[in-house]
Amino acid sequence: RSNPYQSNLLRDGVRRYLQLPADQTVLILHAKVAQKSYGNEKRFFCPPPCVYLSGPGWKLKQEQIKARDPKEAGFQVCGYMGLDSMGSSLMETQKLSFEEQPDAKGFSCAKALYISDADKRKHFRLVLKLFFSNGQEIGTFHSKLIKVISKPSQKKQSLKNTDLCISSGSKVSLFNRLRSQTVSTRYLSVEGGAFIASARQWAAFTLHLADERCARSEFPLREGYIRYGSVVQLVCTATGITLPPLIIRKVTKQYAMLDVDEPISQLHKCAFQFQGSDRMYLCLSTEKVIQFQASPCPKEANRELLNDGSCWTIIGTEMVEYTFSESLVCAHQPVSPVPLITALQLTGGGDVAMLEVQGEYFHSHLKVWFGDVEAETMYRSPKSLVCVVPDISAFGSDWRWLRYPITVPLLLIRDDGLIYSSSFTFTYTPEQSYIPGQQVLSDVPQDSDKLLDSIHQEFTRTNFHLFMQS
Repeated sequence: RSNPYQSNLLRDGVRRYLQLPADQTVLILHAKVAQKSYGNEKRFFCPPPCVYLSGPGWKLKQEQIKARDPKEAGFQVCGYMGLDSMGSSLMETQKLSFEEQPDAKGFSCAKALYISDADKRKHFRLVLKLFFSNGQEIGTFHSKLIKVISKPSQKKQSLKNTDLCISSGSKVSLFNRLRSQTVSTRYLSVEGGAFIASARQWAAFTLHLADERCARSEFPLREGYIRYGSVVQLVCTATGITLPPLIIRKVTKQYAMLDVDEPISQLHKCAFQFQGSDRMYLCLSTEKVIQFQASPCPKEANRELLNDGSCWTIIGTEMVEYTFSESLVCAHQPVSPVPLITALQLTGGGDVAMLEVQGEYFHSHLKVWFGDVEAETMYRSPKSLVCVVPDISAFGSDWRWLRYPITVPLLLIRDDGLIYSSSFTFTYTPEQSYIPGQQVLSDVPQDSDKLLDSIHQEFTRTNFHLFMQS
């Protein structure tokens, strides 16, 4: 543990942070697979990896830098992105310049990254390095693993090869190339509450498999891998805006194949027919998204002729988000590695409840905090921290008469005061709330001390106290 004086100072700072979080978030969006380039060709990653900067902490950092040096325009953020196999030379990476969007987020994308056939790996990660324009390093951030493929599979996919199949609930991107020209690439995106075809930015969509037997208004979702002929729904991950139910069709030589029932594979050409319509398909016209009516094929009833704008390429996408707050930090140390929490595991009970925090990029200079209470933390590995769950009394005397569940956020805090927030919370729950039909008492019971003791025992006995907020 930190010494008491430092802990009290830090606790006051954490309380201020919890009241008004000044987070800085780095979001990296990228495709799950990348097609290898051969010879002298440069097959750029499509869709291009994108970086978004969001959160009030960026503006706070700008004010801090300007306060130290009024002449310094230090808030301009610049970056470099490359493959993790590349050397330290910035000449081998692509420079990123961030532009502010209408929603105040910073945006940039790496349009000229590729992997050559000289690189024999089957998987790699992207590496993003961010700096302020005054030269101060912000940190280094990694993408998720990207699978290398030689070209889109033309064979009928087997569900044994799940790496290339697309499952219900996964995220995808859709893009279109008129006449197969790279310069004409348009990505399905959302802007101003409407679907558009953008040449600059792409959106990730959650692709849900629907139950065709139910009414369209209900649209219950199913698990499983997406197959051609399935009814699906596309939901924008950023805005929640959705398209009507669609039937996904395989495309062969600009024909929609109506009788194909096989798993969909990465980088396949496909079309989206509006369910219940008369051959109407999702289509782009310049930057607008419209409906196009396909023509029946007189000789083959199982085919419908599409136009170029109705033929989409589908690819799975990944997203990784790093969030930190420098509001309590005066040092110039990089914020990386930024830890990511993926799961929590409670063990023990009574007065010795232990919580294992699982994830990535952990190190020995991190402490787990339950709200504004520091927990005794032990570093186990880069993927695991173990801490002692603080007793409810650590939160102050106001908590002694707790008669309802109380949820506190889980934070990781570095030795120098750098805060890493998470989407995980911990809930202290009185034992009586688990008794069906029993009402919460309006007055403090005479045996309130027994109730307080039971709280600690109860939350260590059950698994209902751990929540992940999306």
